Amino acid sequence: MRIANKRANFEYKLEPERVEAGISLSGGEAKAVREGHADLSQSVVRIVGGEAFLINVNIPVPGAQNYTSTRTRKLLLHRNEILSLATKMKQFKLTLVPVNLYNKGRLIKVSLALGKAKAKFEKKEAIKRKDIERELEKEFKLR
Repeated sequence: MRIANKRANFEYKLEPERVEAGISLSGGEAKAVREGHADLSQSVVRIVGGEAFLINVNIPVPGAQNYTSTRTRKLLLHRNEILSLATKMKQFKLTLVPVNLYNKGRLIKVSLALGKAKAKFEKKEAIKRKDIERELEKEFKLR
């Protein structure tokens, strides 16, 4: 089971370095993630008071009452990892973005990457580039 954040590469210029973090979930949430019911598209990681929190991840639990599917969840990282990420975020004005949500054995992990937000014109250029590549592939297939 692997859930990817498809919007991350479109919204941010991601650095190649990835950090693996555990995530604190309830039982129903863990089951929902194992079944592949999670959405990382609008999510981001914030570091508050020396702790990392995953914000705005949508994990719907079927049949749950009085449950907020986009609640803030704590990430499990070593203190020195949090400190190094926080300093890089402040120094280079980067955002910590979840890239993948996957299980490693029975544990559920989140892959995080530092990224700088793209401007609107950069996003438009990326769309144009993909369209041109797609058209070229179609032409080569027809020949």
